[in-house]
Amino acid sequence: MPPEPPKSRPRKPRADAQRNRARILEIAKRAFTRSGANVSLDDVARQARIGAGTLYRHFPTRDALLEAVYRTEAEKLAAAEREFAESMAPVEALRAWMLLFVDYIATKQLIAPALNNIVGGPSKLFECTSSQIRGAIHALVKRAIENGDIRPDLDPVDLLRALIGVSNVASAPDWAQSARRLVDILLLGSRPVPNTQARRTNLKA
Repeated sequence: MPPEPPKSRPRKPRADAQRNRARILEIAKRAFTRSGANVSLDDVARQARIGAGTLYRHFPTRDALLEAVYRTEAEKLAAAEREFAESMAPVEALRAWMLLFVDYIATKQLIAPALNNIVGGPSKLFECTSSQIRGAIHALVKRAIENGDIRPDLDPVDLLRALIGVSNVASAPDWAQSARRLVDILLLGSRPVPNTQARRTNLKA
């Protein structure tokens, strides 16, 4: 029997196709954050300066675009943890990541309700993204604790809960600025508690 022809490897997306996809996702994120989840796909295409056909080839439905935006934001958070950890001091890396998480809250707050309408439900998506986010903040807090910047009894999830809490007032015009101020307040409150006995000894000396 003649030898079977070699199987062709799946072709990688072209560079321009990858750029188009990334631009669509960024424009869609801004549109969803600004106007809610019912943004017209044609409007997204127009703002991205691409043809509607190009957008629909990447994302045939609004649900597909919503899910992709949500997943991409979670992936950015996971990637940012590694980037910040390599380039910043531990507590500064944690602060930068928490500020990035504030932007994620805005996106999540607006598109998560729409994701509930996707056939099959968003539970698997939420489970996947939650795991990525928890893993990122656990790694950042661990480094800050080991460096002596954060007290060792801090639960990383408590920081997330505090930041997520501000999403309840996400409709307020200045909520993002308030959330950023909250990051600094949270980090200040997470500093190691001074040793009371040592402080008293220093006062007597």
